[in-house]
Amino acid sequence: MIRLLLADDEDLIRGALAALLALEEDLHVVAEAATSTDAVRLAREHRPDIAVLDLEMPPADGLRAAEEIRAELPTSVILVTRHARPGVLRRALAAGVRGFVPKTTPAARLAEIIRDVAAGRRYVDSDIAASALAEDDCPLTERELEVLRVSRTGASINEIAAQVHLAPGTVRNYLSAAMAKLGVASRHAAAHRAWEEGWI
Repeated sequence: MIRLLLADDEDLIRGALAALLALEEDLHVVAEAATSTDAVRLAREHRPDIAVLDLEMPPADGLRAAEEIRAELPTSVILVTRHARPGVLRRALAAGVRGFVPKTTPAARLAEIIRDVAAGRRYVDSDIAASALAEDDCPLTERELEVLRVSRTGASINEIAAQVHLAPGTVRNYLSAAMAKLGVASRHAAAHRAWEEGWI
């Protein structure tokens, strides 16, 4: 029996997927979550074999939840996404994610992918893989990405500085450098571009 955690902020999708996977004799959904925070908490509590996580899940996202789960548990992670942003696949693979599938994947096919991942294999949708191979390299440094990631939450300069443990002036310098490299006029535009590319 393969024990599963399902996490998706859309109740209807999560419920339908749980019902369809429950029809498979060798799959058992042990927990369901609507947020990335709950996904990590329930993974710690239930220690599932596989966590199937929606990539676009608040308050962080499925990839951040995957990183936390993989850092603490032997649970394998499959990410499901509606939008395969360039850059996300590389980050996901670096975080130890074992599967990357679009939300258009039929439940029966997802069940097969779950079995493959449980057997130690990896699965990446071919369209997502092609998109990742065609992407440009990220021109931003890790620090620039870090301040943009926090900036995307709407935090002020002082709030960003407190979260990343830097002086406000240093945060402004990193944001200015990122804006210049991306050719945009605001930190919000820079953060949005970095998110669209899958760098954060």
